[in-house]
Amino acid sequence: MSARGRPDLGEDERRKLGRLFANRLGAQAKSADAPAPEPAAQGARPEATDFSTLPGYQELRLQRAMAAVVGLENPFFRLHETAAGATTVIDGKSFVNFSSYDYLGLNGCEPVRAAARRAIDLYGTSASASRVVAGERPGHRALEAALAAHYGQEDCVVFVSGHGANVSTIGALMGPKDLIVHDSFAHNSITLGAQLSRAERRSFPHNDYDALEDVLRTHRGAAQRCLIVVEGLYSMDGDSPDLARLVEIKRRHDAWLMVDEAHGLGVLGARGFGLFEAAGVDPREVDIWMGTLSKTLAACGGFVAGAQALVEYLKCMSGGFVYSVGLSPPLAAAAEAALALMRQEPERVGRLRAAGLCFLASAKAAGLDVGLSAGEAIVPIVTGNSVGAVALSQELFARGVNVQPIIHPAVPERGARLRFFVTSEHTREQIAFTIGAVGRAIEAVNANPALRDVCGFAQKG
Repeated sequence: MSARGRPDLGEDERRKLGRLFANRLGAQAKSADAPAPEPAAQGARPEATDFSTLPGYQELRLQRAMAAVVGLENPFFRLHETAAGATTVIDGKSFVNFSSYDYLGLNGCEPVRAAARRAIDLYGTSASASRVVAGERPGHRALEAALAAHYGQEDCVVFVSGHGANVSTIGALMGPKDLIVHDSFAHNSITLGAQLSRAERRSFPHNDYDALEDVLRTHRGAAQRCLIVVEGLYSMDGDSPDLARLVEIKRRHDAWLMVDEAHGLGVLGARGFGLFEAAGVDPREVDIWMGTLSKTLAACGGFVAGAQALVEYLKCMSGGFVYSVGLSPPLAAAAEAALALMRQEPERVGRLRAAGLCFLASAKAAGLDVGLSAGEAIVPIVTGNSVGAVALSQELFARGVNVQPIIHPAVPERGARLRFFVTSEHTREQIAFTIGAVGRAIEAVNANPALRDVCGFAQKG
């Protein structure tokens, strides 16, 4: 135990932590520092059956050991005692909440809840099986028709998971003879879908369209089909792509363009219609619109909107649809009601935009690093390392602000950050309180002697 009553790390653990952070920062770990592996007993292979020998679990244990030494608590999986929104209650204490995607405050809106209750009364809580097997309910078709109309597409299919929608759609559409090109900041579900497809996969630097053109000029000719994938609003950074230029590029190279609108719907554009509205582009110019139901639409699941042939194909060939239970009827009803309210009450989008820009301007005025954010609901505060992000999150929690750290491997180690999700229900007073709390929390973290000698806590810059 250390003199402060906390567990201390042994020399071997400190060396392992040093190598861990060196690798994250792009340095080569010195082989001389690596301890010699202990020979296993004859016939014994614990790594074959013991889950604790998984490499990722070993890293997790090291991270937790390091956190315990400097007094950091686990910031994840906290138990919330109220609905997701601009405020929350944890252990009986109220917090300003920046860790929920309820961008337009529709999760607590009575018309949305009432629609879900009516669906429960009529159809129960579950679709019970795949829609191929158990059939459909009216809410499935109504939601799909509303989403297709919103994006100007012929048809739409909803999935029980946003992540699964991306993985299943990309995995089903593309094959070994094809090419997938995605932004380097693309979501995990996009890269997993590309891997599942076994197509050739290439990435281009974030929002670098000259680099995208170079990739296509080099690799498009050998591929049967080509899919370009971007996000409408990047969830880690809060910026958007140039949709008009992407449409030009996909035309020149005979490619499909897929836009992941998980965070764009309800946020981008004067009415919150999404990236196409913000960019002034006809949504029919995009071949595949993907999105989620769990953010602005206050439900759970994902969707893909596009040509009728695309949707028919996915309903028969996409494993995430064919072999997965249909969307729960109350969730379908809630999402449809939320979409209608978003379109009927554009003032919600106006409040969201005002709050997001207020947060961004206040953070910049305080000298905080907000990365690439445009102030459209997502504003990161970059700390530069994972330990600093967790420590800052903990200090803010003690001051009544709930915001999660985003750490490696979700982002590169130098890109560790706090990620603030601003909603239409956050007030200017709450934002001013939060930015002030961030400043005081940073001072407290920087003054903490327990953190100064921890691996990976070199100050950003």
